Amino acid sequence: MTRKDGLLALLVVVVWGLNFVVIKVGLHNMPPLMLAGLRFMLVAFPAIFFVARPKIPLSLLLGYGLTISFGQFAFLFCAIKFGMPAGLASLVLQAQAFFTIILGAFMFGERLQGKQLAGITLAVFGVLVLIEASLNGQHVAMLGFFLTLAAALCWACGNIFNKKIMQLASRPPVMSLVVWSALIPIAPFLLASYLLDGSTAMKQSLVNIDLTTILSLVYLAFIATIVGYGIWGSLLGRYETWRVAPLSLLVPVVGIASAALLLDESLSALQLMGAGLIMAGLYINVFGLRWRRAKVMQG
Repeated sequence: MTRKDGLLALLVVVVWGLNFVVIKVGLHNMPPLMLAGLRFMLVAFPAIFFVARPKIPLSLLLGYGLTISFGQFAFLFCAIKFGMPAGLASLVLQAQAFFTIILGAFMFGERLQGKQLAGITLAVFGVLVLIEASLNGQHVAMLGFFLTLAAALCWACGNIFNKKIMQLASRPPVMSLVVWSALIPIAPFLLASYLLDGSTAMKQSLVNIDLTTILSLVYLAFIATIVGYGIWGSLLGRYETWRVAPLSLLVPVVGIASAALLLDESLSALQLMGAGLIMAGLYINVFGLRWRRAKVMQG
């Protein structure tokens, strides 16, 4: 990977890490499902007038949009609204990697390797430690925690639809898929917000919208989604997956650090231990135990 592309990859990592702080800031004056709906409205319009529709079956486009866009962000936005710390959410959401592996084994018959089983086991233990920390009153709402896990599962389901789409002969450009799939969750988000929050709350959030909320929407729609996914998809198209994908492990590092600096969030020792176990599980899942094998060979 060239130095320029390496810097672009790190830029995306920082953008996605800050994404969780921006979500929490944006939710201060707008219902979560309303904020998410407006986000995808801005992603879709006016971009659909300039980006060609992906030539894929409607069922796959609907499945992708309802899982990775609607399901993931409906649960994530509500989780943060209900008290899930932004930094911790950025980490727990990475459980999508393990959910994807398990779903891939069922859907495509992919065999789980030893490193994946070890990584999943370690990460599950880390989740249990975080749950124990939450039950002991360490400032994490259990509802928010499990909503974040549900968001991770929806992301994983979206990954399965994405793999099916990319296996088609008419493989669509990444930006085409991002823009046109953004159309799908808009109506479900606004309908869900109407049913759960009521029309009065929705109208008030629009009438009283402030600059902070507007800037949050601009960041979430244009920077985190269009720019972030555009650069990431371009890098995945030019380099091997193993060169690019592991860099996403840095997203929760940026998320936790930015939440600590900008939102004054802090984690207890037990929460840090759980977070460390999940990160270790993610690392083992991607890299295995290469360092240990290298040391044995040198010895």
